[in-house]
Amino acid sequence: MIRIEDIIEKVEQNRPNADVELIRRAYIFSAMNHRGQKRASGEPYLIHPLEVADILADMRLDEVSVSTGLLHDVVEDTLVDLDTIRSYFGDEITRLVDGLTKIAHISNLSKEKQQAENVRKMVLAMITDVRVVLIKLADRLHNMRTMQFLKPEKRARISQETLDIYAPIAHRLGMGKMRSELEDLSFQNLYPQEYKKLAGEVETRRPELESILEKIKESIKTRLAENDVPFIEVQSRVKRLFSLWRKLKKQKITIEQVYDLIAVRIITPNDKKLPYVALSVIHDIWTPIPERFKDWIAIPRDNLYQSLHTSVIGDGGHPFEVQIRTEEMHHIAEEGVAAHWKYKESKLGKQEEDDSLDELRKTVEKLLLPLVETTEENEDSEDFIESLKLDLYPKDVYAFTPMGKVIQLQRGATPIDFAYAIHSEVGDTCTGAKIGGRIVPLRTELQNGDVVEILTTSNSKPSRDWLNYVVTAKARSRVRHWIAEQQRADSLELGRKLLEKEADKFRVSPKKLLNNEDELKRIANDYGLSRGEDLLVSIGYGKTLPRNVLMKHLGAEKFAELDPEKKKETTLQSGFKAVKRFIGLGEDAIIVKGVDNLLTTRARCCNPLRGEPIIGYISLGKGIVVHNKNCKNVKSLMVNRDRIVEVEWAKSEKEEIQSVRILATTENRTGMLAGITNAIAEIKTGIRDARANVSRDDRGLIEVTVEVFDKKHLDRVISSIEQVPGVIDVERVNS
Repeated sequence: MIRIEDIIEKVEQNRPNADVELIRRAYIFSAMNHRGQKRASGEPYLIHPLEVADILADMRLDEVSVSTGLLHDVVEDTLVDLDTIRSYFGDEITRLVDGLTKIAHISNLSKEKQQAENVRKMVLAMITDVRVVLIKLADRLHNMRTMQFLKPEKRARISQETLDIYAPIAHRLGMGKMRSELEDLSFQNLYPQEYKKLAGEVETRRPELESILEKIKESIKTRLAENDVPFIEVQSRVKRLFSLWRKLKKQKITIEQVYDLIAVRIITPNDKKLPYVALSVIHDIWTPIPERFKDWIAIPRDNLYQSLHTSVIGDGGHPFEVQIRTEEMHHIAEEGVAAHWKYKESKLGKQEEDDSLDELRKTVEKLLLPLVETTEENEDSEDFIESLKLDLYPKDVYAFTPMGKVIQLQRGATPIDFAYAIHSEVGDTCTGAKIGGRIVPLRTELQNGDVVEILTTSNSKPSRDWLNYVVTAKARSRVRHWIAEQQRADSLELGRKLLEKEADKFRVSPKKLLNNEDELKRIANDYGLSRGEDLLVSIGYGKTLPRNVLMKHLGAEKFAELDPEKKKETTLQSGFKAVKRFIGLGEDAIIVKGVDNLLTTRARCCNPLRGEPIIGYISLGKGIVVHNKNCKNVKSLMVNRDRIVEVEWAKSEKEEIQSVRILATTENRTGMLAGITNAIAEIKTGIRDARANVSRDDRGLIEVTVEVFDKKHLDRVISSIEQVPGVIDVERVNS
C-alpha cells in the first residue's frame, strides 16, 4: 500500500513551495470518513484515493489537485456534505470535489441518462478548472487498473464508457500516455479473447521485433553523431495492442501489413530546426514510403501535439515509423495540458502562479469549447452523449471562408458542416455551396485548403437527407432539432384529428374535450406527460391510443357502456396474437412497456438476437419495429424520440432458433472453408448455408449462415471461427 509520505515527497520534489500540510489534512480527513469501507477487492477503500493522489503527484500537479484526489469520493460515498468540505478546506477544493461528485440518484431516470447527466456536469465543471478532468482521469485510470474484481457486466459497461468518453477526452487534452493506457485496459476488458489472441501474436514476434529495433536505434545514433546532429534520446516501441487491433479491424489486413508495427522516436534538444535536420538524416539512411510523411510541427494538431512522422523501408524490407520531436514537444505529447506545470514551475509567487493558471485555462477553453457547445445545445441526455462522442474525435480538415478565416472540422465534413460551424442560421438557410468558385453538391467531402462559399436563401430550411452526410455534432444536432419540431407539429395536428374522430364514436363533444385543458393535462399526467399538447402529440405518433384516452376521460364503467366496438376489439387482439405466432415471434418474445395492442416485429436491418440490447420504434402501419440498440439505423430513428418505446426480452424457457449470417475474412488458401465449418460443428451449431469467394485484394471471403439461440451463442460461434488459423477478421452480417 502506498504511503502518504511517498506522495508528499513527490509533491515537494516537483513543487518546493507546496503547502504539504494541506495534503496531510486531506489524507486524515479521507481516512477518517472512509474508515471501514472496502473496495470490491476486499482492500480498505482508502487505497483508491491514495493511488489517485499518487497518479496526480506523478503528473506534477499542485497540492490542491493532490488533496482533491484524496477527497474526491467523500461526498459521494460517505455522509460528508459540501458545506463540511468548505469549512475544512475552503472554496477552491470544494468546487473541485463538487465537479467530481456524481449527481444524486434520480429514480425516474434510466442508468444511461444518469451516466449522461454525470458526464454533462463534469464537462461544464472542467471548462472552469481543467483540474476537474485531470483528477477524474486519474480516478478512472486507477479504477481501470483494478477492474478484475468487478462483475463482467460492470467491467464491460465502465470500459465502454472509458473508450467512448474518457480516453478521447485525454486525447483532446494531448495526454497521449494516459489515453494509451485507458484504451488498452478497455480493450482487455471489452474483448478479452481478441486481446489474448493479439497479445499472443505480438509476444511471439517480440524477440525478433526488439532485435530489429535495437539495430535501427544503433544505426540512427551513429548517423546522427556522424552528422553532428544533437539528440537527447532514441526510443523504440512495438505498436500498442488496442491501436493495432483497431487498424487490423478497420483495414482488414494482417499484422505483416502494418507499416507502424514498430517505431522509433528521436528526441532532440529544444530547437525547432533540429527535428528537420534529423529527418534528412533518416531519409538518407532508408527509403521513405510515399504519402507517409506528416509534419505536425509546422501545423500542430488541435490538442497541442507536435512531431514529425515518416515511414521508411528498413533493412530486410521491414517497414517502420520514425517520430522526431524536441524534448518539450515530447513532454506535451505524453502529458498534454498536464505538462503545463513542468514548464511553468520556475515561476514564483502567488500572482504569477495565478497568471499561469489563467493562461492554461485559455488553452483548455480552446480545446474544450466544442464539448461545452455540445453540452448547452443538447437538452436530451442521450443526444448529448452521442454528440459528445462525435466532438471528441480529432479535427483534421482545415477549410477557409472567402475572407480567409480558417474553419477546423473533422475528417469527412461537408459544406453543411462548414455552414453550421460559421453560424447556426447560415446552416439552417443553406441551399448550396461553392468550392474554389465552382458549385458542388452539399454532400461533397471537404479537403484541406478548400475555400468554401455557402449559398443561402432566407426561406430555406434543413432537409432530413442532410443527416446522411453531416458529421459534426453541431450540424447533426441542429438538423435533428428542426426535423423533430416539424414532426411534432404534424403529429400534434394528426393527434387532434384522431382524438376528435374517436370522441365522435363515443358521442363525446370533440370541441368540448379538446378545449378542456385541465382535463387533457390530467389524462396526460397519467401517461407521465406534463401537458395536454404532449398527449395529442403522443396520439399522433401512435404511442398512445385515442381509445385509451377516452376511457380515462369517461371512466371504465361509462366507457364500457358506450363502447361501440367491444367485440371487434376482442377479435382484433386475437388477430395480433395470430400474426405474431405466424411470423415466429411468439406472443411474449418481446415485452413493450406502456403500449397496448400493437404488433411487434424485429427489424430486418439488424435482426436483434435474444440477449442483445433492444429499442422499439413506432412505425405507422408496421406497429413497433424492434432494433438492436447498436443498429446503424437507430441514429436516424432518434431524430424523433417521441416514437421510441421501451422494449425488453420476455423471460422464456423455450429456446428460439434464429438464422444469422457471419462473414469471415481469411487468407486465400485451400481448406479455409472446411476449417471454419468444422469449428462451427464442433460447438454443436447448425449450419444452413456456407459459401466462399475471393476479394479483389486476394483475401478469402467466407459467408456462413448459422442457427443460434441468443447473443451468447453467437459470441461462442464467432470466437470459435477466430481461432481457425488463417482467419483475419469475423463479423456479423445484417441485411
